[in-house]
Amino acid sequence: MPHVLILSSLVAGSRVGGRVAVSALEARGIDTVFVPTVLLGRHPGHGAPGGGAVPAEQFGSMLEGVAAHGLFGQFDAVLTGYFASVEQVEIAAVAIQEIRTASPHPLIVIDPIIGDDGTLYVPEAVAAAIRDLLLPLADIITPNAFELGWLGGREITTAEDFIAAAGALSPVTFMTSARFGGRFGTAYHAQGEAALASHAELEAPPNGTGDLFTAELLAGLVTGTRPGEAFETAARNTLDTVLKARDGTAFELPDISARQHSLHPDARIDLHPLKD
Repeated sequence: MPHVLILSSLVAGSRVGGRVAVSALEARGIDTVFVPTVLLGRHPGHGAPGGGAVPAEQFGSMLEGVAAHGLFGQFDAVLTGYFASVEQVEIAAVAIQEIRTASPHPLIVIDPIIGDDGTLYVPEAVAAAIRDLLLPLADIITPNAFELGWLGGREITTAEDFIAAAGALSPVTFMTSARFGGRFGTAYHAQGEAALASHAELEAPPNGTGDLFTAELLAGLVTGTRPGEAFETAARNTLDTVLKARDGTAFELPDISARQHSLHPDARIDLHPLKD
């Protein structure tokens, strides 16, 4: 049975970050260990969130406890998301290196949660630490378009921009919020091949769609689904959840209840090859 370590946010009242990752993975029968980086009451996009960052010393101590329990040698994958401080990023980088030594071929997925809509929402030093310390350890990265542009030092407005930035930063890249040639969706790049999983763009989706896509993708990959199929399924499942949020006028992702009902009739994904 696969086992995944999650290093990300814990937001009590919002379906984002680590909570969404845990539910998506465990719904597929995947065991998880979740070490939070922040403890918040709600997503900051709704207003003052309450709570705050987990102190770096406490974050590191929790990982030491996980390691002492013998779990570093059992992880099939590590998923990182939101970090509140440079010190947390440094601790995470060391832990990933230790897991790579202890566990055979763990899949390292870095979701560089640093900003959106043209703005960083973490301190620049934290974003730079994720770029400099975590991205070199990644097998897969899953930024949104702004994040990939910031990390790669170029604005992403075309498929050519995406392919160039993705190829320079990671062996495999999945970029959410892609807009190319009048199409919207999630772009993929690996080993010179690129594609776009496109669908209708919905207005004002709930927070957490990128978190959900990454978790759904990882769930497919660690359970042996072929990468192309895992990509398409993750994009479709994420769209399905957003459509159900729209129909139910939900302001949080209904990710758990969405899995209990049949696929939304409009949850259709079109795959298009991308070229330089």
